[in-house]
Amino acid sequence: MSLFTAADGLPRCRWCGGAPEFVPYHDHEWGFPVSDDRRLFEKLSLEGFQSGLSWRTILNKREAFRAGFAGFDIDTVAAFGEADVNRLLADKGIVRHRGKIEAVINNAARAQELIAEAGSIAAFVWRYEAKEPAQPQSQTTSPESIALSKALKKRGWKFVGPTTVFAFMQAMGLVNDHQEGCIARKRAAEMRARFAVPGQG
Repeated sequence: MSLFTAADGLPRCRWCGGAPEFVPYHDHEWGFPVSDDRRLFEKLSLEGFQSGLSWRTILNKREAFRAGFAGFDIDTVAAFGEADVNRLLADKGIVRHRGKIEAVINNAARAQELIAEAGSIAAFVWRYEAKEPAQPQSQTTSPESIALSKALKKRGWKFVGPTTVFAFMQAMGLVNDHQEGCIARKRAAEMRARFAVPGQG
């Protein structure tokens, strides 16, 4: 797979060429390990909204999503009611899909349960880290994403199919899917090598 050469002349994952806003997202966020529960919950939520749409659409609406969903504060979102659903359905800044909005609220409550069970969302999802990933960007699911999807669905989460979960794992660094030759691949590998999830042995 060929690389994308950005304006600075440096090689990056090919998908960065899809939109100008992808380059900073790729360089500073995508594929670097995350242990913060709010960020993990936000990303799972946004990946659910992306289903059937492009990531560019969601990325460009991310600040509106954050405003609408109280910064993806888990306890606040879990307490959302019908008035909040109606408010979000009227919000032109986000994707107005009742099923996906209600799924985020449901998943916030499930996240509270998961935190009570495992100590944190991070402690739970990082159990499914890909130790030996396949060729970068060669697939849309993995054994790990299938297993994590099943585990979340078993606990009542919605819009967490294997493809959605794999995209989440790629973005949050649970797999290093930066392409060979990409300027970020080595940095992501180094960060993953020294990464430790709080509360995990």
